[in-house]
Amino acid sequence: MVKHIVLFKLKETLSQEEKLKVMNDFKAAIEALPVKIGFIRHIFVGLNTNSAEKWDICLDSEFDTLADVNAYAVHPDHVAAAGLLKEVKADRVLVWIMNSKKIAYEKDNQSLERDGRI
Repeated sequence: MVKHIVLFKLKETLSQEEKLKVMNDFKAAIEALPVKIGFIRHIFVGLNTNSAEKWDICLDSEFDTLADVNAYAVHPDHVAAAGLLKEVKADRVLVWIMNSKKIAYEKDNQSLERDGRI
């Protein structure tokens, strides 16, 4: 099992109303994906309501294998949903937790991997 977690920070130039619309549209698009992409085991998008924190959106999903995660990443329906954030995303961090023994993460387009637990 691979847990795929992504945090997103939206641009500060967006108004609160614009942020909420983008966040809700993204949530709806991502949470509709399991009907179209059958190998998604679980997917949930949480929206941060605490403006004092850095991250605005948390995507939490599970897949059977890393190959499934990679197929999900390039699936046209996922690419379209992710595209909703293309112009408004300020930052992103990605973590893969594999079998709770190996952790892979990506920050600033740099992939890293280590053994252990978070």
